[in-house]
Amino acid sequence: MSASVLIGSMTLTIASTAFAATPAPAKQTSKPDARQLERQKYNQAQKALNAKNTAEYRQLAKQLQNYPLLPYLEYQELSERLIGLPRKDVDAFYTRYPDSFLAERLTHRWLRTLALREQWTDYRHYYDARLTDPELACLNLRARLATGDKTAMDDVAALWNIEKAQSKACDPVFAEWRKAGRMTPELIWQRHLKVLKAGNNSMASYLSNLLPAAERPNALLLQQVNANPRLLKQTGKFAKQSPHMKTIILHGLEKLARLNAKEALSLWRIYDAQQLFSDEDRNTIKHHIALRLLHQDYDTEAQNLVASTPGLNSVDLLEWLLRESLRKQQWEQVNEWLTRLPDEARSTERWRYWQARTMEELGIKEINGETPMAIYNSVAPARSFYGFLAADKTGINYHLLDRPIIVSDEQVRAVENSQGMLRAREFLERGELPAATREFFYSARRMPPEQTAIAGRLAERWGWHRHGIQVMAEAQLWDELQVRFPIVYQDQVTKAAKQTSVNPLLIFAVARQESAFMPDAKSPAGAVGLMQLLPSTAKQTAQKSGMSFNPQDLIQPEKNIALGSRYLDYLLGVFDGNRILAAAAYNAGPSRVRQWMNKEKNAQLPYDVWIETIPFKETRGYVQNILSFSVIYAYRLGQETSFVTPEEANRTL
Repeated sequence: MSASVLIGSMTLTIASTAFAATPAPAKQTSKPDARQLERQKYNQAQKALNAKNTAEYRQLAKQLQNYPLLPYLEYQELSERLIGLPRKDVDAFYTRYPDSFLAERLTHRWLRTLALREQWTDYRHYYDARLTDPELACLNLRARLATGDKTAMDDVAALWNIEKAQSKACDPVFAEWRKAGRMTPELIWQRHLKVLKAGNNSMASYLSNLLPAAERPNALLLQQVNANPRLLKQTGKFAKQSPHMKTIILHGLEKLARLNAKEALSLWRIYDAQQLFSDEDRNTIKHHIALRLLHQDYDTEAQNLVASTPGLNSVDLLEWLLRESLRKQQWEQVNEWLTRLPDEARSTERWRYWQARTMEELGIKEINGETPMAIYNSVAPARSFYGFLAADKTGINYHLLDRPIIVSDEQVRAVENSQGMLRAREFLERGELPAATREFFYSARRMPPEQTAIAGRLAERWGWHRHGIQVMAEAQLWDELQVRFPIVYQDQVTKAAKQTSVNPLLIFAVARQESAFMPDAKSPAGAVGLMQLLPSTAKQTAQKSGMSFNPQDLIQPEKNIALGSRYLDYLLGVFDGNRILAAAAYNAGPSRVRQWMNKEKNAQLPYDVWIETIPFKETRGYVQNILSFSVIYAYRLGQETSFVTPEEANRTL
């Protein structure tokens, strides 16, 4: 059953589900005091195992048959005697705990043991091609060769021809492969180039010595150009016509373009006339040079290069050129680049929206039978930044489809009581969060969609909001809004909003974007907590607000939200209440935002153009998400809101 609901300017479809009311946790098989006793016995059993007290361990293990973490004891006990090749016990473990994290971990150890004992027939029996460990893949080739499978030789090149050194376990296979004459000069040349590009100069020297004597000068020349790409100016050194010489020139031009793209472009024109490059090589090097020209602010040169090369239609390059043309408000050029986009990219919400905007600016009434308004109407149903932009253009209601997968109570209990989820929950109860996280994701990622949805809802119920959000995203369950946009810490948000001028919707949006509501989240840059504040920023904000501050406060939700909201309030004050600018500043810093704002009145940009042309991709996506999430949280809280305010829409930036 579903119902359409009108909230402010948003039309919503809400599907009923057996999970919507968040059912009570399933009853445990043991009473709470019995579970505590099991935990104590588990700890004792682990100590007994570590002390090699087998008799005590086995006695305790018999009393833990219903305890979710018993497999970890069994895994430890079994792992310590794998050298004895207990095949029956290994098979029994796989039977009891199929498709589990521990079964996969056991496979890694078991295969290495079998290889050590040269039990190659068994190795092939237990090997799983889905394993991503290259060492085990090499050992599998050894097993195939040892058991008479000569076709294994056909699969060696793919393992050898990579940009880094392989495991020592691969050496016997590589030696046999080389002895069989399979290590050809062309393969050596290919790998030599790969390792140079990866910066592994010592391996490149080793590989060049494997080449026939006649081919070593080319390898040496490639190494010299790699170290100093300006050697390409000595064009006489590179006049010889050969496939390897073309490779040397192209690699040198790539390297040179990073230093000086204009210089690389000039040399490319010389070499293009001198050598017979393929069309694919031409487009590849022009693409690389054009991107570097744009990075180095040689916009005109990049545009001319792309305009003169009809086959140069890579999405990343054209999108960069589109944004440059938008920033300069060169609408004719925008229209030209849009026609060059591949069909798949041109049909996305982003570029459909900009096609309609461009048509409006140029007074184009229709393209391929579509008017600007028709294009907006086709984009508006999307629950996204561009969908909301298009809805504002057409004046229609926002479409916020909230359509969770409908599941039964029986299905919920089946997932909740599955072995992986029981282990995850027990580790969580024990405070062993890394192990709990590992078990949760290993299990959830192997479930069909309806079970993944249940796993995400369980995570939300357990307070793992970030885990729920992540697993829904990985499974592309975009309509599970209750899990993807949880309403948590509402009292703290409400309190912070009352103490500042910040709308609670903006606080929720920032916390959702910054940490997905993980209280102790820490970024590589050192930002901490729900709203990801740098300790220095938090300390300064606390001092301005007359609040006490300790770095440990940042992992406390109430203090983090209070400080994050006050910092948002400060940014809103700096930028006259404009959420677009404040959100950009929260991510990239207010000084950068001031730099990005066009000061000359005739160069100022409409808000949508300014957002689209933010130089940092991360900040561009950040601002788009903050605005979009604010609309979604308005729905989740049953409030009215608009995507952008009239003041934000009318201000040029």
